[in-house]
Amino acid sequence: MSRTTLPTTMQSQFLSKKPLIMTYESHPRKNHCHRKGRDVISYICSFAGEMFTAMYNMHRIICDMATGMFKDKTLMRSLNETEYDMVLTDPAWGAGILLSHYLKIPLVYNVRWITSGEGHLAAAPSPLSYIPMTVSGLSDKMTFIQRVKNVLFYVMWQAQDGFLINPQYQAVCDKFFGSEVRYSDLLQGADLWLMRVDFVFEFPRPTMPNFVYIGGFQCTPAKPLPQHLEDFVQSSGEHGVILMSLGTFVSALPADMTNEIAAAFAKLPQKVIWRHKVDWMPQNDLLGHPKMKLFVAHGGTNGLQEAIYHGVPVVGLPVFFDQYDNLVPVKYTENNYLSYNLLVMGLLAL
Repeated sequence: MSRTTLPTTMQSQFLSKKPLIMTYESHPRKNHCHRKGRDVISYICSFAGEMFTAMYNMHRIICDMATGMFKDKTLMRSLNETEYDMVLTDPAWGAGILLSHYLKIPLVYNVRWITSGEGHLAAAPSPLSYIPMTVSGLSDKMTFIQRVKNVLFYVMWQAQDGFLINPQYQAVCDKFFGSEVRYSDLLQGADLWLMRVDFVFEFPRPTMPNFVYIGGFQCTPAKPLPQHLEDFVQSSGEHGVILMSLGTFVSALPADMTNEIAAAFAKLPQKVIWRHKVDWMPQNDLLGHPKMKLFVAHGGTNGLQEAIYHGVPVVGLPVFFDQYDNLVPVKYTENNYLSYNLLVMGLLAL
């Protein structure tokens, strides 16, 4: 969008190289399977309760915003008179879907998630035998117990969508479009799905003709660094630099965790750039620098795609939601996926 001359309107309610690979072989017995099964169910129930509450509240806010938008006659008249060609929206939040139906113009998704999980679930076949559900932490190669776990996660997502989220959007449809308009039909009816993933780093799965994969579209050749960063990177000599970033949502770690990671970094010959409470950091340009040796990341989609693009090894420290799933494919490559308990040991082993 930044490289096009087409006018664009955004609708907002707001004013303005030594991999550490560990393999464990297990020979479970019957009682072990029973115990693991209970653990899986307990974990899913605990996780589901917290997630249901959070997602319900977030979508309630979105529906309130959509209701306010449709009630604003001046705004809606202006949108109609402008004669837009299409609506580009993220279907994880349904206001744009409703607006497209109101304006009767084509609907295009910039999509990774929908209200019931990963975007493919709405329109593409998704066999649970080899398609892992969101936040399950599973791969496409599942044991029997893992498939049971996957089914439970599927049921959890469907229950959340069917009882907590979809009814909120359906209420908006009933109020402004009539009860014959089903929100689920609107969700599935997008003309084009721009999927923010790429099969370079995804498990094989069925897809659809109107799905276009744009994962990594933000990745570009590295530009020159600001002078202060270039001086720091060059001062690392032959050992190079490690970059650590936990994204924009994690501004700080607990003090004890921070101290342990910092102590591990201090024992390494590489210099370290640790993103901490800054408005912006040229992450893509740093990852593309010849002296970049390792990326310690939380598992955000953009960061992983940039690391793959520039060929930088990854040590994963997932924090929440999809980051665990994003890092699962790393376990099946020569990169590293570590829990915090193994992070310090992994850094020292590099």
